[in-house]
Amino acid sequence: MSRKILVVEDNDRNRRLLEILLKAKGYEVIEAATGEEAMNCLKSQMPDLILMDIQLPNMDGLALTRKIKNRTKTRDVNIIAVTAYAMKGDRERILEAGCDAYISKPIDTRKLLLLIADLLEE
Repeated sequence: MSRKILVVEDNDRNRRLLEILLKAKGYEVIEAATGEEAMNCLKSQMPDLILMDIQLPNMDGLALTRKIKNRTKTRDVNIIAVTAYAMKGDRERILEAGCDAYISKPIDTRKLLLLIADLLEE
């Protein structure tokens, strides 16, 4: 059974690269370009993990993470923040919002895959 990962990323190129990487490792990929799209996806599909861009239009990734973690149905889904933020205090802010881990851009693909496997306990 393949594990399902929701990729929430507004940049088409970044989303496509993550899709190719994840599918090559056997994961099923669901994509959303905005927080609203992600919430709609979660109404009909339950991912095993979410890769969350923090800089999203309208609703940022931290607000979206809080929404997801506040819903009974989705509160236990692991969320990895994917962010260009690497300033002092950003890690704490991201984890405080409810993300289970974070990885900075540009993404180290080996590190990301290890982090995903670890959170999915593979």
